[in-house]
Amino acid sequence: MTTRTENPEATDTLDTSRLLCPLPVYKAAIALGRLQPGQVLKLICTDPGSLADIPAMARQRGDVLVATDAGGDSQIFWIEKGPSS
Repeated sequence: MTTRTENPEATDTLDTSRLLCPLPVYKAAIALGRLQPGQVLKLICTDPGSLADIPAMARQRGDVLVATDAGGDSQIFWIEKGPSS
C-alpha cells in the first residue's frame, strides 16, 4: 500500500461505511466502471478486511492504488482507474 502526506484530488467519492465484505469491493468496482482511465475514486470503508480486499481488487482490475489512509476506525483509498479496467 502507498501512503502519502498529500492525498490526490478525487473525481468521485464513494462512502461504504458500515458495509461488510463483499459490498465495499462490489460497489467500488461499479463506481470505478463509471470513471474514465486516469480518474480517481476516493473510497471510504470501515470494514477492516478492506485493507486487504481493496488493494487486491485494484491489482486484479489493473487500477492503481494511489494512496491509503488507514487511521482511526476507517480506511480511505484513492484508486486511479487503469487504462484497461
